[in-house]
Amino acid sequence: MAKSLLRRSLVMGTLVATSGLPIVAMGATPRTIALVMQIDGPNAPVDQQVKAHLEARGYRVNVLNQDARPASIGDAGLVILSSTISSKSVDPGWRALGVPLLTWENDILDDLAMTGKRHDTDFGESTRERYLWLVNAPHPAAGGVPAGVVNVYQKQAGMSWGKPGLGASIIATLYGQPEKAAIFTYEKGATMDYETLAPARRVMFFLGNDTFTNLAAPGVRLFDAAVDWAFGR
Repeated sequence: MAKSLLRRSLVMGTLVATSGLPIVAMGATPRTIALVMQIDGPNAPVDQQVKAHLEARGYRVNVLNQDARPASIGDAGLVILSSTISSKSVDPGWRALGVPLLTWENDILDDLAMTGKRHDTDFGESTRERYLWLVNAPHPAAGGVPAGVVNVYQKQAGMSWGKPGLGASIIATLYGQPEKAAIFTYEKGATMDYETLAPARRVMFFLGNDTFTNLAAPGVRLFDAAVDWAFGR
């Protein structure tokens, strides 16, 4: 019986290790993510697929509605602000939150001091995109994806972008539009916009309301790497 259990454990460990998913030790408490979304919104099913994907990777995900206060995140080690939120309904306290935060809502980047305030100049959305230009392959948030042109969508769709402050690390830009950063990060203490220092790690990712399910394999790899880097894994 003991040999059978050992053999089964070794097989499961091999499957997890080769799948690219983080290995969570038996009995360990999953790391918690607070996913802030519009719970009753039309794209809530897509956010639920994001939740399921993160849980399959070993995270525990608590869903909060867009009007939640930062104090409600509990023991979460990462906050994700989905683009399904309405920036006008979001508590301004997220800006100063001393917990890592990742978002794909371009319209809240200025409120978070991750970019300037001018819509379509400092942040915005490009409606028909499929490729990124990966410019910082050595960064952990690039997930080992080689530098150059990366096909991140299965078909053309919208991509959010921003122009970050001087303290940012730009991971990828929209293809052919180097002034529009599609993935960028701030380390804790880095200078964002308005001379604001990042209170914890910050990440901007290029998704739209319903494009998570449109990600091609390299796009999923970049998404996972961005989440893991933000969490500090």
